[in-house]
Amino acid sequence: MNGFRGFLTSSIGRKVVIAATGLFLISFLIVHCGVNALIFFNDGGETFNIGAHFMGTNPVIRTIEIFLIIGFLVHIIQGLMIWWQNKKARPVGYAISKSSQNSTWYSRSMVLLGTLLLLFLIIHTSNFWIPNRTNQFVHGEELPLYEMMLEKFQNPLQVLLYVFGCFLLFWHLLHGFKSAFQSLGMNHQKYNSLILFSGTVFSYVVPFIMAMMPVCIYLGWIGE
Repeated sequence: MNGFRGFLTSSIGRKVVIAATGLFLISFLIVHCGVNALIFFNDGGETFNIGAHFMGTNPVIRTIEIFLIIGFLVHIIQGLMIWWQNKKARPVGYAISKSSQNSTWYSRSMVLLGTLLLLFLIIHTSNFWIPNRTNQFVHGEELPLYEMMLEKFQNPLQVLLYVFGCFLLFWHLLHGFKSAFQSLGMNHQKYNSLILFSGTVFSYVVPFIMAMMPVCIYLGWIGE
């Protein structure tokens, strides 16, 4: 038990936990993006409301939400612990840093990108998920999420905020997807190119779809 605990608190162990929770969160992101993309049917929210109702009332999905919240917390805490361990291990910076030659700027900025992404996530959940779940708990009814989206994204500041959040997500995924497989020891010369390609495509496609939702609503391409 002590050995296992020691592994989890080590730098390698924390990276493994970050990778595992990261892949779990990516699976959620696929579902979340897919359901929200139903607004592109542009049928007055009929198809979107079916998907949102399923996600909001299905007992399996509601149970997974609990693990999702735990996954988010563990991912964030372990990421901060890794950053703190690295900071303590090297309290004084090198006189000449060559980190830019060995890594990308976004891989060196994962804590900053993750922190900004967390702030965006708090805003996003306070706009939709938290009010809807609260109303379900208190009144036993779902809120009209489609109408809420149409109203929210009439505000250009909200649209810019969401586009910026998706921009942060893009950079976070661009490094995190590939890094997760490496941390879990699932990288292999035979498959590395496929992992890199899949991660790059995913990092572009998902944030782009999610960013286009508020943009299309604001421009009037999607509406009642």
